[in-house]
Amino acid sequence: MSSTAYVSANRFPAPKARLRLGLVGGGGGGFIGPVHALAARMDNRYQLVAGALSSNPETARRAGAAFFLDPKRTYIDYREMAEREARRADGIEVVAIATPNHTHHAIARAFVAAGIHVICDKPLTATLEDALDLQRAVELGNAAFYVTHAFAAYPMIRQAREMVRQGLLGDIRLVHVEFMMDWLTEPIDQEGDRHAAWRTDPGRSGKGGAISDIGTHAFHLARFVTGLEVKGLSAQLRSFIPGRALDDNAHVLLRFTNGAEGTLMVSQVAPGNECGLRLRVYGEKAGLEWAQEDSDHLRFAPFGRAIRTLARGEPGLFAGTERMSRVPRGHPEGYLEAFANLYSEIAVDISARATGLPSEVPCLAADIYDGVLGISFVEACVQSSRNGGRWIDPGGPRNALTANMPPTVEAGVPS
Repeated sequence: MSSTAYVSANRFPAPKARLRLGLVGGGGGGFIGPVHALAARMDNRYQLVAGALSSNPETARRAGAAFFLDPKRTYIDYREMAEREARRADGIEVVAIATPNHTHHAIARAFVAAGIHVICDKPLTATLEDALDLQRAVELGNAAFYVTHAFAAYPMIRQAREMVRQGLLGDIRLVHVEFMMDWLTEPIDQEGDRHAAWRTDPGRSGKGGAISDIGTHAFHLARFVTGLEVKGLSAQLRSFIPGRALDDNAHVLLRFTNGAEGTLMVSQVAPGNECGLRLRVYGEKAGLEWAQEDSDHLRFAPFGRAIRTLARGEPGLFAGTERMSRVPRGHPEGYLEAFANLYSEIAVDISARATGLPSEVPCLAADIYDGVLGISFVEACVQSSRNGGRWIDPGGPRNALTANMPPTVEAGVPS
């Protein structure tokens, strides 16, 4: 580990200019659009200059004014936005997509075709077919593509990842990840809550409900920290609310490529849980435990030795951990800061691409392949659950050949 004490300055290489950012969605009172805008502003690496914030003209106008956009660059149609911004000398360099799942594919494809970099909210798309089509478009184009799995940008998650990579846990044996919430405990999706309604609608969310909305986060986090891929899963998906078309609870058994085993549990009907994302990783030498609601701390338990709680900002953490911190320990950092970390990391990567030189710091943001694997995971869980929990291979590691393979049913439980 680095012996350098925590310093809040010079977290990332200094930008030569702010990136010109566009935003699609976020104008109708939703949650995630303003999060994208705030995260982009936090480290002063982006300037929001254009947006297709709503398909409703009046809503788009009001939202554009609230973001101080030039009315001429406040669009109603994202296609017009992509075409016109691509022709401008001062057009946007990157666009953030903060809209419901079923719209991601068409919107992202329009901006990729225009050569504009894309930051897309998760999950990547509503269907695996759309995800694979988008992957092919990215591979054939010149635009970089990022997916906002922002939980991976918490400082102590970066610390956990590096500790695994450095072999401090030894060979990984067990991986347990859960994301427990309670906001859909009552049928608010059937009572006029539009944010709940689209997430439980197969036409807008896709085949998965909770397994898509928060399960993709849990799946990515387990892969991100351990560096392992899932080679088999057995899933039980259920909706506890009568009339709800998609799952609001899921239990998934996992088998990893190195022989490790684990579980993934997600729920949106677990009273008493607000945003309970938790990861536990156990190897032959030690274990790690992290919880999003106490994100500044990481529990490290070497076998047979004293358990230690590592704190964000303490001396001796890895450089990649320190880079993700802004203030000394004791001053809490949370979700918005993690989202901003992701945006800043992406900004450094995009700036490096523009120069043709290697990035000064590694970009660990989720990419198009992570996005495709997330959708493959969702569809594998749905397929497994519909077949009584039969074991499914959700897809291989991140490369074009295996990512293009659909989920396949294994012959029984993996040995």
